[in-house]
Amino acid sequence: MIGKGKAIAHTKASMEYGWNQEKDAQVVYSQNIAGESPNEITREFKLTQDLNDNCEKNTLSFIISPTIEDGKNLEKKELSRICENFMKEMKLGDRQAIAFVHQNKPHKHIHLYVNRIDFNGKAYNDSFIGKRSQQAAEKVAERMRLTTVKQVQWEKEHNLSAIRTEIKRRHDLTMKQFIPRTFQDYIKGMETNGVKVIPCINKANKLQGFRFEFDKYNLKGSEVHRSMTGGNIGKKLASEKSVSSFLKENTQLKMAGKTVELSTGMLKAIAKEVIKKTISKGMDMGMGF
Repeated sequence: MIGKGKAIAHTKASMEYGWNQEKDAQVVYSQNIAGESPNEITREFKLTQDLNDNCEKNTLSFIISPTIEDGKNLEKKELSRICENFMKEMKLGDRQAIAFVHQNKPHKHIHLYVNRIDFNGKAYNDSFIGKRSQQAAEKVAERMRLTTVKQVQWEKEHNLSAIRTEIKRRHDLTMKQFIPRTFQDYIKGMETNGVKVIPCINKANKLQGFRFEFDKYNLKGSEVHRSMTGGNIGKKLASEKSVSSFLKENTQLKMAGKTVELSTGMLKAIAKEVIKKTISKGMDMGMGF
C-alpha cells in the first residue's frame, strides 16, 4: 500500500475532485463532519481554519493506494479502518476529516482530506509529510495484513533479476547464432529472439547506447549487464574487423526513422578495443615465428 500526502490551499476544488461521481466516488470515512456536499464541507473546514490566520495551506490531502489485488477485496468497512488507522499513525487526533474511495478503475484508491487546523486553532506540522505518509501507510498495511511497498519492491526486484538474466541469455544467443557485424544486424537478431532493442539517440543525433524491452520491462543496457552497454556491444561486433571496415558499416546508421552517427564515446571505445586486438594478433604472429 502506498501513502502520499501534502498540505494544500485549494480545499473546495480538492473536495469536488474527491466527491467526483464519474469516478464512482463513495464516502468511506468522516470525522466531525455534518455536510453532505463539497461546498458544505469546505465551509465547515473554513469555520475552523478561521481560527488561524497565519496558515495558508490549511488542508491536508492524502492518497492511500492499496495494491490492485488487495483493493478487489476491500469493502467500505475495511476502507474506513484504513483511514482510521492512518489518522492514528499520522497523529492527526480529533479534527475534521473526510475520505472518498475512487473505484472507476481497477486500482481502487482513497482520497483523504483532513483539516490542518485543529479546534484550538493550532496548525498541524507538515514537515516531511510525504515521507511520513508512506511510513504510516506501511504500518497500516502490516497491521491489516495488506501488501506493503517493501513486499511489492521485493517481488519487483526478484522478477527483475530473472528478466535481466533472460535478456542477457538472449543477447548471448544472438551473438552466437547470428554472428552480427553491424548494429542493425544485432537489432534484427535480438528481435528474432524476442527482445526489442531501442536506440538511445541524443540531441546531437548521436547514438549513445540501447534500451531493451522484454516482457513489459524496459531496461538500459548497463542495467541488464555491463557487456550490453553501447560501447561494449560495439566492441564485440567489431572484434573480427579492422577499424576502417567496422566504421564504414556503422558510422551512418538508420535507426528510429532517421540517420544517426555513433557518439564520440562509443567511437573511442570501439576503436581502442579493435586496435588493441590488432596489436595483440600481430604480437602472436611474431611469436609464432
